[in-house]
Parts: sequence; structure tokens; C-alpha cells
Amino acid sequence: MTDVYKEKGYDAGRIGFGEQPGVLVVDFQTGFTDGRFPLGGRPLVVRAVENAARLLEVARRYEIPVASCYIAYKDERDTPYWKVEAVLKEFRHGHPCTELDPQIHDPEYDLVFPKTGPSMFFQTPLVSYLTKNRVDTVIITGCNTSGCIRATCIDSFQYGFRTIIPEDCVGDLDEGPHRDNLRDVGRRYADIVTGDEVIAFFEDWHLRNLR
Repeated sequence: MTDVYKEKGYDAGRIGFGEQPGVLVVDFQTGFTDGRFPLGGRPLVVRAVENAARLLEVARRYEIPVASCYIAYKDERDTPYWKVEAVLKEFRHGHPCTELDPQIHDPEYDLVFPKTGPSMFFQTPLVSYLTKNRVDTVIITGCNTSGCIRATCIDSFQYGFRTIIPEDCVGDLDEGPHRDNLRDVGRRYADIVTGDEVIAFFEDWHLRNLR
């Protein structure tokens, strides 16, 4: 089957890693990772949490900046016009579904903040944090691929960061939207890699910075 995007020059090579990585952890809160909650415990998200935890352990070991966010609102007036019932009814500050999954969360290390829109960049302290730490390469992990990961990827691109998404460190409710959105942002804005590729880069980056 002909790939018209390739024919027209999309996906023209790799962006590649830069000089200073930083890791974003998007919405790995129990509302998405824990099967007790209506949106929680989907297989792709569970897989992503496990793989992201391994990647994050290496990042923290080498003192790579890590920023983590969760969705939460004060009340109905504070909540945007989501068309997702569980977000409208349950995602309130202090509700158990807004707690970060302990597999990926290190409160002593990570920058943590709530967000109110799909993108982790929207009206948050993220850009200032990345700029202060001289990050030029953003590694995006989290969920959901078709929503908040895509939105965060586009904003990362628009702010001028090299944007890398390890496929096995992000997840969605269903595999179709997961694959479709990764394929699309991979044509336009980001490199789609694996968690192992990112870890290998971290190892090499650490050795280069020891010299």
C-alpha cells in the first residue's frame, strides 16, 4: 500500500537527541492506572507505567530533570467542558483518582503540578522548569496517547524542544488510537522510539558528561 505521506516528504529523517534531556510524565495518576476507577487499568497504560518506571529509575540515577503532572479541579466551575464523564465527576483535588501512581512517582525528586488542559505545557510552570535546567530534548511518557500525550507533544514541538516519545512508555484505552496518533505525530513533530533506546541514550549521555 502506498504511503502518500512518505511520497510527499513527511517523516523526513530523525530529529535525534540533543545535549540535555528531561523526562515528562503525563497523567500517570491512579484514575488512569488503577482498575478500581472507571478509566483505569487498561493494558496499554499498565504496560506504559511499568516501562516508564524503568526509564525513570535511570533518569533519576543520572540526575536528569523529571516533571510529573496530574489532572484535577476544584469544583464544577473550575472544570472545562470535558466530554469524559469520569473527569467531570471524579477528577477533584484530593480525590484518590488524582494521586500519582507510586510506581512512577518520587516525591523527593520530581517536579509535580496539576494541569487543567490536555497539554502538560498549558498554563503550567513546565517551560520555566525546562529552560532553567537547559533541557533541549523532551522525553514524553504517560497517557493517554490520543489526548494528553498528543497535545503535550505538539506543544513541546511548538516551544522548540526536540521531542521524543518512547512508544512502550505511553498508553491509551485502545490500541487503534494509540498506534494512529503515534504514527501521525511521528510523521510531523516527534521521534517515536522505544524505552530501551531512551535508556541507552541516558547511559551514553551520562558517560559523556563524566569526562
